[in-house]
Amino acid sequence: MARKHVVVESYNPEWKTDFLKIKEELDIVLKGLVLSIEHVGSTSVKGLSAKPIIDIDVVIEDRSLLDEVINVLNSIGYTHEGNQGIEGREAFKYQGKEHLRKHHLYVCAKDAFELKRHIGFRDYLRSNPEAVETYSRIKVEGALKYPYDIDSYINYKSSFIEEIYELIGVNKK
Repeated sequence: MARKHVVVESYNPEWKTDFLKIKEELDIVLKGLVLSIEHVGSTSVKGLSAKPIIDIDVVIEDRSLLDEVINVLNSIGYTHEGNQGIEGREAFKYQGKEHLRKHHLYVCAKDAFELKRHIGFRDYLRSNPEAVETYSRIKVEGALKYPYDIDSYINYKSSFIEEIYELIGVNKK
């Protein structure tokens, strides 16, 4: 059992500003290399309770650009960690970013299945306030039920996520 403390907070409008600060820093070095830098995950949905960690997908044309993007990100403190078992999504950890909110950074090719899931899920929630309310409740319940068990927390909310994936047609490759 993972012993990471699960903290879910009510929606915070500062999350959007926090994303923009990170994006600004990334834009400086990635300009011309990437198609977009997307705010994904729960902090990207107005009104949704979330763990206060910004999820970011850097979108590239295709994987042929990955080595160059890895080198550029490395020059500003990001270290490539591989796909961590999720095809089409390259993860990065970082050092020296104390001036920014905690975040998860991923690089995906524009046709990556995982990117479609992230964007589709985000956009579905952004346009469905009832789903936001339900998902917020599930996340808060999960955090209260499993405050020091991140794996059980993730499992607790997975059926809701899978239902949305089914609805938007990104449940299976």
